Amino acid sequence: MAEEKKGFFKRLVSGLTKTRDNIVAGFDSIFSGFSSIDDDFYEELEEILIMGDIGINATTSIIENLKKEVSERRIKEPMECKQLLINEIKDQMRVDSTEYEFENRKSVVLVIGVNGVGKTTSVGKLAGKLKDQGKKVVLAAADTFRAAAGEQLTEWAHRAGVEIIGGQAGADPASVIYDAVAAAKARNADVLLCDTAGRLHNKKNLMEELRKIYKILEREYPDAYLETLVVLDGTTGQNALAQARQFAEVANVNGIILTKLDGTAKGGIAVAIQSELDIPVKYIGVGESIDDLQKFDADAFVNALFDVDHKETPDAQNYD
Repeated sequence: MAEEKKGFFKRLVSGLTKTRDNIVAGFDSIFSGFSSIDDDFYEELEEILIMGDIGINATTSIIENLKKEVSERRIKEPMECKQLLINEIKDQMRVDSTEYEFENRKSVVLVIGVNGVGKTTSVGKLAGKLKDQGKKVVLAAADTFRAAAGEQLTEWAHRAGVEIIGGQAGADPASVIYDAVAAAKARNADVLLCDTAGRLHNKKNLMEELRKIYKILEREYPDAYLETLVVLDGTTGQNALAQARQFAEVANVNGIILTKLDGTAKGGIAVAIQSELDIPVKYIGVGESIDDLQKFDADAFVNALFDVDHKETPDAQNYD
């Protein structure tokens, strides 16, 4: 387990290379380029944070708190701000609740997200992770809107070794969920994992569809714990934040799966999402293989972003 965690941290460090170049290289030049801490110094820091997709609200808080710390500690050297800045970014990412309750109870996990963000792949990887934890998993292929989604999910189901319940292309997603609930109950499954369509351009339809699904779950499976996860594509930066906001308006979102963090310069969006929406990022994806979806740990993420040697920070070991 520890080896796997270490391996993932290494992949995270290398996956965040572009984000690091985008954000951290700029910081280093400011820390070494400024001889004193003044308004210009803070302005430059602020610009780098905003350009790094950390979001305006999160950035404003980080800078305000940093100013307070610097004055309280009477810090004069820009270089001495670096660790304070890292700590402030970590503090911005604290959210009220990040527990993975659905792992401990009979549960239904609804996964929503627009097409193209890696939603079906994430559902497949999550199925594999839960199966590895010894859970009995049933998959519901309720994204009947996209023709290839069912085939793709079937492929992942075989790979993960879990059962899949699907519907014909164009079938009513709620009816697929209905069948899947019956199957999950009959097989005494621990987790019913549902891939659903996410068509944000028509919010009314999406709301309608989700309402029907929630209704069926309430009626047919009232004792199951319900978790709703939104999948966002890390490469889209601020656009991902806007999508998360819109989904949060139509569904009771408990967490985020942030995909494609490898190879993007916009990894700072993970900070913005946690800070601005107070919805925890629960999983991140940094590659194609089934092991590349891992539980998110904010401290480890920021350490990887700044390439801080995580031996010093035991918190970085929290991956499962």
